[in-house]
Amino acid sequence: MRNVTLHLTPHPFFLIPEKMFLKLAWRNLWRNKRRTIISISSVLFAVLFASVISSFQKGTWDHMVDNVVRYYLGYAQIHQNGFWDDQSLENSFDPQSVPASLQSEMQLTPRLESFALASSGEVTRGVLVVGIDPEKEDEMTRLKSRLTQGQYLEMNGSTVLVAEGLASLLNLKVADTLILVSQGYQGRNAAGAYPIGGMVKFGAPDLNKQLVIMPLPLARDFYGTGERLTSLAVNLPGRDALPEALQVLNKELPADEFEVMDFKKLMPELIEAQELDTAGAKLILWTLYLLIGFGLFGTILMMTRERTYEFGVLTAIGTKRKTLIGMLWSETLMIGIVGAVLGILISIPIVWYLHVSPIELTGNMAKAYENYGIEPVIKTAFEMGIFLKQAWVISLISCGLAIYPTWYIWNLKPVKAMRE
Repeated sequence: MRNVTLHLTPHPFFLIPEKMFLKLAWRNLWRNKRRTIISISSVLFAVLFASVISSFQKGTWDHMVDNVVRYYLGYAQIHQNGFWDDQSLENSFDPQSVPASLQSEMQLTPRLESFALASSGEVTRGVLVVGIDPEKEDEMTRLKSRLTQGQYLEMNGSTVLVAEGLASLLNLKVADTLILVSQGYQGRNAAGAYPIGGMVKFGAPDLNKQLVIMPLPLARDFYGTGERLTSLAVNLPGRDALPEALQVLNKELPADEFEVMDFKKLMPELIEAQELDTAGAKLILWTLYLLIGFGLFGTILMMTRERTYEFGVLTAIGTKRKTLIGMLWSETLMIGIVGAVLGILISIPIVWYLHVSPIELTGNMAKAYENYGIEPVIKTAFEMGIFLKQAWVISLISCGLAIYPTWYIWNLKPVKAMRE
């Protein structure tokens, strides 16, 4: 008799290479089409809502901050050390001490600010007097566009601009005379009578009730400061240019003589309000993510448990556990990634439309915005980082949920599984 040797060729499924995970996982997902479609749709709508909410929240606050910054403060200011804590003329500085290279490299808007008593007849009010370079100030804050009556300032002119609210309190009109009394630089007496050349309207109530604007030479003469300034506002095209500008300013200016403050330090109350609102929005988003996580976990649980017999058979005939784990992991990630990608693709045109065509507010809400010098519109921020963040979060949630099928397969007992 001859010895006969049998050669058994294992089924290809037993030797699944790594590259087959995605193909097998994709096919397995569509074994139950309804469940897969519902799971992907839940992720899609969650990503859509999260993207739109985040875009609205960031866009509205960015627009608000930019309005306030361009309204008066600027994205950054340069002061003499200690000026912001004690805003007196004694803490002014000579602009010649600012490096010439810095002045030529950046657009710096000079200002001389201090307080005074303004009177007309028997009415007296405390006011903020600001000396400006009319041309540079208009480039940064568009001051000329706020002119409601009269003529704009000239650098060597002798007239002043008065805020409408202050003019109403003092019963003043264009061409009337405004009397100012204050204390000048190094204790000098400061007094003068100035014809009103025009009226300006500020949305912020505080500014509208106390601002008097002079040409810079006239303010220097009134306060007796010579060539000194209290601040240099940094004119930037947008907040994206701020980090580089701050780096240059901190490098060029001596730290023991000057303080450089960005808009976050200049208006901490608004930034704190933004952070509080952002925290509330994050709470809503994480609640949404939590709901998605529970939905996905339900899908993964059913997808794993209903195939217990199948996994028991495959394990018994030699399929490696890591192969099954890889397939289940891929299925979980596919649901999250496909849903996230579809959600991003749908949200992009919606966010873009609301970015280029913002919602215009009307009625009392519009008046409330205008009272604080903010344009009454709500717009979205169109930034790819917002969309990618949603995909990243969903991917992390999917990876976290994939721990369950990994644990389940790793602890699977083939004989027991085949009896279920």
